[in-house]
Amino acid sequence: MTTAPLDALWLRNLSPAPDAAVRLVCFPHAGGSASFFFPMSRALAPDADVLAVQYPGRQDRRSEPVVTDITLLADRVAERLAAASDGRPLALFGHSMGSLVAFEVAERLQAHGTPVSALIVSGRRAPHLRREEDVHVRSDDGLVAELRALSGTDSELLGDEEILRMILPAVRGDYRAVETYLRRTPARLTCPVLALLGDSDPRVDPDEARGWADHTTAGFDLRILPGGHFYLVREQPAVLAAIRERLGILPVAG
Repeated sequence: MTTAPLDALWLRNLSPAPDAAVRLVCFPHAGGSASFFFPMSRALAPDADVLAVQYPGRQDRRSEPVVTDITLLADRVAERLAAASDGRPLALFGHSMGSLVAFEVAERLQAHGTPVSALIVSGRRAPHLRREEDVHVRSDDGLVAELRALSGTDSELLGDEEILRMILPAVRGDYRAVETYLRRTPARLTCPVLALLGDSDPRVDPDEARGWADHTTAGFDLRILPGGHFYLVREQPAVLAAIRERLGILPVAG
């Protein structure tokens, strides 16, 4: 299959599967990077061609300013995905902050005539539901405490001052983007939405996750798995099974 060129700065093809019938684009959490999805991309290849979004301000893009507005970030990603469209069905998966970006990207692609086939959101309440949060204005120690509370960053890395200095600007900028975002009017996506949630996630409860149903006309499902905000690391087999089912691809034999 001939594929359209990718903007490699924004879209990372971690485990290329050019002959796959479907493409899945993954959006990281606050402070996260494209490499978080390497295990998922490897597990889904060659049945799905997995792309992971690399936001500015981290890893090899750390010299660039962090985009602190969800809608602006979605504008930039949607533009690049539209340019890379190759006719294959396109599904989006986002975790936490990535769920919001994926949702906004899905709406933009739909408005421009290239609707996605499925939106899978993880660890995030519906876009129109708001909690008063102030993580982005806390001290550096407060940011680190938040990361430890969510167990999303290796504890050894959080004790390394040099690494902390590199990652905290991206973490703070991402939290600002999340905490200042609010979707006041529901979007009506024409693709089904699947929400995944850890049963002990301190940042979203089942009722907040069910709110995603207000943003689609094509069906909604919620699945709750054991674990906290980063349940998807330990529960990767169950997450992969849910993704495969939603994308209509069969598991590898054996």
